[in-house]
Amino acid sequence: MIAILIAGAVALLSALVGTPLVISYFRERGFGQQIREEGPASHHSKAGTPTMGGTAIVLATVIAFVVAHLGGTRVTALGLLVLGTFVLMAVVGFADDLIKLRMRRNLGLNKTTKFLGQAVIAALFAFLGPAYADLPQNISVVGDIVFEVNPWVFFLWIFLLLTGASNAVNLTDGLDGLAAGSGALAFGGYTLIAFWQFRNFESYALDGAQYLDIAIISAALVAACAGFLWHNAPPARIFMGDTGSLALGGVLAAVAVATNTQVLLVLLGGLFVVETLSVIVQVAVFRLTGKRVFRMAPIHHHFELLGWQETTIIVRFWILAGIGVSLGLGLFYAEWIDRVGTV
Repeated sequence: MIAILIAGAVALLSALVGTPLVISYFRERGFGQQIREEGPASHHSKAGTPTMGGTAIVLATVIAFVVAHLGGTRVTALGLLVLGTFVLMAVVGFADDLIKLRMRRNLGLNKTTKFLGQAVIAALFAFLGPAYADLPQNISVVGDIVFEVNPWVFFLWIFLLLTGASNAVNLTDGLDGLAAGSGALAFGGYTLIAFWQFRNFESYALDGAQYLDIAIISAALVAACAGFLWHNAPPARIFMGDTGSLALGGVLAAVAVATNTQVLLVLLGGLFVVETLSVIVQVAVFRLTGKRVFRMAPIHHHFELLGWQETTIIVRFWILAGIGVSLGLGLFYAEWIDRVGTV
């Protein structure tokens, strides 16, 4: 418990102090965000705002993980694997952001290169996890509700999870603070789940130290997102960019795998799912009928064009994200009660 609190405190302080340093560094180098021409007109005033702020979230989380283990808490292979996935996804996002900035355009890595990078990370996670981190090779719903699969199916599943979650957070990162606040809520839920599994590890697949490491990482992510949000709240002084959104989505999927809550992620990351579905529905219906379901997708832009204030959309979407996390936690606990039979 102390290690979890230390991780949160260190990550919060690191993000609060580090984000302004990142802002100054990128501003001096002219690393300003390019705004999509087809996006809402109100966003054009945000052009030039420093981006790649996700760097502060990543550094704060890594620093917190290291400091939390200085007191003697054992570092596990699973913790390193999840943290490594987070950092590698940030590297892919950083490359994407850097190309956008260097080329002065809103498009960075092409789809093939981005998917290739994500596939390599998924392969490392899928094959190193079972071999070195005791990671169950299954498709899990929650708790003991799992489906055992072979290594190649597991890899494809991990690839779908990582790419789906990372791109979902990326799509949500369209309003100041929306992705960071929603991410903090989701990782808050996973901090509770991993801590519960740590305290009751006899009822789960891994040992207590592994779940403690996941709780430490999740707590650090909550605090890092909160510290970054202090500077990202409307009007944002810096955007997290793909550096942050791909990293947060990737580690969200990795934590879901580590806690055997892969399908439950649909609720715990419910807002990200809704944002993604809005794009899928918009594209599918437009190709079939030539008509649009929403004025603009992702769905937060639809409400912008309806005249909602940006802060109104953000707060209401945070509430929806919180509801999803609450439902996910409720199902997680219900499964444990049903299986163990005690409160």
